Amino acid sequence: MKKKSSLKRTRARRPAPLRRTAKPGPAVQEKFSIRSILVPIDFSIHSKNALKYAVPLAEKFKASLHLVYVVEPTIYPADLGFGQVVLPGVEEELREKGGEELQSLMKKEIGGRVKSSCAVRTGNPHQEILREAEELGVALIVVATHGHSGVEHMLFGSTADRIVRNARCPVLTVRPEGPK
Repeated sequence: MKKKSSLKRTRARRPAPLRRTAKPGPAVQEKFSIRSILVPIDFSIHSKNALKYAVPLAEKFKASLHLVYVVEPTIYPADLGFGQVVLPGVEEELREKGGEELQSLMKKEIGGRVKSSCAVRTGNPHQEILREAEELGVALIVVATHGHSGVEHMLFGSTADRIVRNARCPVLTVRPEGPK
């Protein structure tokens, strides 16, 4: 005869999945709030591609877009030992033309989809872009990389790299399209 065990056999039950019923608190929501996006534009196909990424992001977060174009100071070597010469008329013309092109680009790519504005600055591109970001207090910078590598990268440097390293806000880099 078999002895009956005093232990009951039970089927192992899986624990019920945890359900989050409360929404994240205000501190968590504020961390991910994007109210303004800065897009540096140099009118290359790469920077226009970065703008194409920024517009839907701005729509999703109901953020404003701010475009910035930086005119580098035009310096020409002079003859007769006068040193380098800055031609302010050329810079002013580039600033005016840049402003017109920015307005045209905003109408074409953004339209009325999100609130937008633009600025033209003069100086070193990465420094001026970072100043613009600081002055506006933007939450995100969307910048294009040009895909330079090797000697070309060493000679010209990378504005995008400098922005990523020195920005006080998150930076989204948009790589060039095409074969890898």
